[in-house]
Amino acid sequence: MSDTSSDELVFQETLDLLEWPSLCLHLSKFASTAEGERNCQNLSIPSDLETSRLRMAETLEMTSLDASLDGGLSFRGVHEIGNITSRCSKGGIATGLELLAIAETLSTARRLRRQIEESEFCPVLRELVSDLATLPDLERKLRFGLEEGGRVADRSSECLSNLRHQRLDWLKERRQRLQEILRTSGSIFHENVITERHGRPVLSLKVGAAHQLSGLVHGTSASGNTVFVEPKDVISLGNRIVEKDSQIFSEERRLLAEWSQDVGEKEFGLKHLIDVLLKLDIALARSRYGDWLGGVPAELKSDKNAPFRFCNLRHPLLLWQYRNKGGKEVVPINIHVSSTLRVVTITGPNTGGKTVTLKSIGLATLMAQAGLLVPCSEPPSLPWCDQVLADIGDEQSLQQNLSTFSGHIKRIDRILEAINGDSPRALILLDEIGAGTDPSEGAALAMALLSTLADTARLTIATTHLGELKALKYSDSRFENASVSFDSETISPTFQLQWGIPGRSNAIAIAATLGLDPQIIDKAKILLRPRIDGEVNAIICGLEEQRLRQQKAAEEAASLLARTELLHEQVLARWQKHRDELQKIQDHGRQRLDESILEGQKEVRNLIRKLKEKNADGEIARQAGQRLRALQISNQASKEKSFNKSWTPRIGDQVRLIELGKSGIVSDISDDGLQLTVQCGILRSVVHLSSLESLEGEKPNIPNLVVKVSSKLTKSGSFNSVRTSANTVDVRGLRVHEAEAVIEEFLRTSTGSVWVIHGIGTGKLKRGLCAWLETVPYVQGFKDAEKGDGGPGCTVISLN
Repeated sequence: MSDTSSDELVFQETLDLLEWPSLCLHLSKFASTAEGERNCQNLSIPSDLETSRLRMAETLEMTSLDASLDGGLSFRGVHEIGNITSRCSKGGIATGLELLAIAETLSTARRLRRQIEESEFCPVLRELVSDLATLPDLERKLRFGLEEGGRVADRSSECLSNLRHQRLDWLKERRQRLQEILRTSGSIFHENVITERHGRPVLSLKVGAAHQLSGLVHGTSASGNTVFVEPKDVISLGNRIVEKDSQIFSEERRLLAEWSQDVGEKEFGLKHLIDVLLKLDIALARSRYGDWLGGVPAELKSDKNAPFRFCNLRHPLLLWQYRNKGGKEVVPINIHVSSTLRVVTITGPNTGGKTVTLKSIGLATLMAQAGLLVPCSEPPSLPWCDQVLADIGDEQSLQQNLSTFSGHIKRIDRILEAINGDSPRALILLDEIGAGTDPSEGAALAMALLSTLADTARLTIATTHLGELKALKYSDSRFENASVSFDSETISPTFQLQWGIPGRSNAIAIAATLGLDPQIIDKAKILLRPRIDGEVNAIICGLEEQRLRQQKAAEEAASLLARTELLHEQVLARWQKHRDELQKIQDHGRQRLDESILEGQKEVRNLIRKLKEKNADGEIARQAGQRLRALQISNQASKEKSFNKSWTPRIGDQVRLIELGKSGIVSDISDDGLQLTVQCGILRSVVHLSSLESLEGEKPNIPNLVVKVSSKLTKSGSFNSVRTSANTVDVRGLRVHEAEAVIEEFLRTSTGSVWVIHGIGTGKLKRGLCAWLETVPYVQGFKDAEKGDGGPGCTVISLN
């Protein structure tokens, strides 16, 4: 078994190689408190999957909460109170400023807890603060007893208040005595001001006049011309003030000790509060750092064989450098390692980005486990790795007599010891495996090592220049090749990662471009041909050409698809525009028809009114008949014009109920064609023709209304003798004009007699309605209802 301290040592070595401390330093810049900043600089990696998922949930919830608050979440008012609390618990006495810092921290913690509890999308954070005690009684006591700046307030103790008031009175009395001395003996003083020496008030007395004022000398000026004397009249008063200061200090000390004891008794609750605030601060730092990176949450899988997926992953340290110092933009890489792969070999020229790829994968894995957002374009997915171990860089040491090769071997040996022969959840990152020694022996050693790691670790990613390692893919399905591309024309790497194709060193092409003697270049090519490396490079070259052709075809297909989608959107937009225009035309036609009907009804009422006039004769009746026939002909023409494309439903047709938005089948139609029975599933409804439309949106053709005018007029009117709910309208509680509108609407759809219930009350509503009914042309007459139908509280209206 490997030693635990040895495992921690090799893991810490991996963190240093991946530059994890630098990432933590960047993270600490987003902390809100000094303690949070220190903890971010030493951010730990969880040792289990559940803790990592919990941290990620905290980060996401903090992101949502921070964005939902104006100005974001604030930790202003949180102080470092851990040492203060510990000192108080051991009997120490805190200063007023320190106790005030505890009160401010408690207040801020209460505000943060309230903001989290009021949020709808923070279940994990709510659980974190659920048992957080903010000690409001302790905060109130401290704020009551302390003023701003930490001074003990007079209100905190009656004794302290009396001592301070008495001291203040004595200070005023001493000043008055000194001012009186200056006023009566001003000629013996250099300055008529009261100064202070050694905490005692003194007067600036001339040397020659020192015998004229008795008192205590506290010193002389640098020139020796001035003597600073405390007059005898105020010495005893000053002594009493000093004694009072001592009493005040003792009382203040007593109060601070009492409050410090209260703080010490709450040590457990305060330490828990400090721990919760620290977790919240670190979660907020993770959230803001991830937002700054443009990161997304990673999905950690419990299945050890789950694939690795990173889409457009960018190295976080290079991204920080680019945004803060400028330079070249960071090129993203795409990584997809299936569940069956165990080893990925990355090849390609130097400075092509192989090592950056290793570090990017390692840092992204650690970030996901630490609850940090990963700088990808889509949420990455990867299995939980209980070990992330790396051998990156040159560990040459002259003091230990280690070469580059020996340094790598020592580090790899420590890695093998850490995984203890079998670690199915380990991620191993190896840079320049097999380098630093004879290529043949180095290749053999590298092949043996990778085969061993394929049996023991979840995934091993290795960079190399050795051509023999490129062929492992074709003999073992657990191996895969990848390469960093290089533009030989510009002699510069593109930093793009290509999967499935091994890379070439491009040494001869680069040398030719740099101007090396062409004869040497030709000889090198001849010497390369017999070697296996040359054949492999030729295969690689062919594969690259094939990949370029496939990439070009894929781009053309994507372009064609984009044009097709654009054309589809244009056709859809034109169809929608045509449909909207057709709907506008139909709406306009219906509006004109409604206006025509209203005008016709108005003219019919006018004709009826003329016919009912006393002086109406045969000529007026003849003109009225001609006008009615003209209206009928005009209405028919308008109908034919407006509805020449209208639709008339038939039994068995599928229709749509406009109000319900559901379709059904017409099962029956009334004789007048206005009432239809529609079967919608198990629901059968009888609806009016106007509430239907066809499945294509066509409106139905409403049959023409026939207006009949009776030539026989009666002044007394005739009334139906039966009252029902269908011919009764209740207007009680309405104003006159409101009741008129309701009754007029009711009369338009009624025939025969109508009962209007208005109540008795003051009679104002009834009188107003009767006066209005006398002006309505199609009302033949009205009277009070029978006693059984409401009597004077109900009016019966007879229509023409």
